[in-house]
Amino acid sequence: MSDKSFSTELPASPPTQAASVASPVNLILFSLLILLAYYRLRASPPPSLPKAPEPIVFRTFTPPTLKPYNGENNMPVYLAVRGKVFDVTSGKNFYGPGGPYENFAGRDATRGLACGSFDEEMLTKDLNGPLDDLKGLGSTEMEALQGWEERFNDKYFVVGSLVPVNEGPKE
Repeated sequence: MSDKSFSTELPASPPTQAASVASPVNLILFSLLILLAYYRLRASPPPSLPKAPEPIVFRTFTPPTLKPYNGENNMPVYLAVRGKVFDVTSGKNFYGPGGPYENFAGRDATRGLACGSFDEEMLTKDLNGPLDDLKGLGSTEMEALQGWEERFNDKYFVVGSLVPVNEGPKE
């Protein structure tokens, strides 16, 4: 073996400078972090509540005062069953203009619903006369009417009562 010794020393490297924290890339990243934190932590506006529905005022209707509530001219759709007036505006596609039950809108629908007929002949012709006393209806028609009345009570708001003209409110 030879006396030569192998040196494993590396040549000395020049001293390196520490990277500045304030480099442009770091400043941009820091700015984005601050912006993101601001948007996450800022106070959000309070949630707005939906507009409350109009209050329901129970009133007494006569056939002539109920007639305008047929869904035309931006009016609500009301109909009467056995002296109760229901707001069926939510079912305007059925009871409003162009719907299959449109003849009942603004009218006493009791006899037509009991008989299962949507024809105009089922409606009281004389609006100033007495209300339909339901004479001539059999037990089948009365059962059908009871079913309709239960459905209306479950689905729609009662907004008033229907009385004959001579018992109506004095204006």
